[in-house]
Amino acid sequence: MMILAFFIGIVAGLRALTPIAAVSWAAHLGWLPLQGTWLSFLGATITPFVVTALALVELVTDKLPATPSRKIPMQFGARILTGALAGAAIATPAGGMLPGLFLGAVGAVIGTLAGAAMRARLAQAFGKDLPAALLEDAIAIGGAILIISRLA
Repeated sequence: MMILAFFIGIVAGLRALTPIAAVSWAAHLGWLPLQGTWLSFLGATITPFVVTALALVELVTDKLPATPSRKIPMQFGARILTGALAGAAIATPAGGMLPGLFLGAVGAVIGTLAGAAMRARLAQAFGKDLPAALLEDAIAIGGAILIISRLA
């Protein structure tokens, strides 16, 4: 479980809300037992729908020219927080909430910095940012699905 907490943090570095949507769906579907914990809100009936809608908005706004860099403090901090939250959620059923929180946060730092560098290189190779951004979306969504599928 701890490696999954780290990897979901990396996903948060790519797209801040995608891992929260993924763990929320996992909790809602019963794959991630969070009942009776402070994270039980992630499995509430409405939560996966709301967070998924917000994650979809993030996917769109990420492509806008006015969107700030993921490395500015507000964006970077949000990714660390969502990575930590998602990591804690994944590790809580195994009794490792605090290590999961830490590993999710570390993964988010790595994912943020590596994701920004990867996207910049890909955008340069493609000659524009959109194909690189779409590839990054696919990696984030696919990675989140793969990680969560290990919980089922």
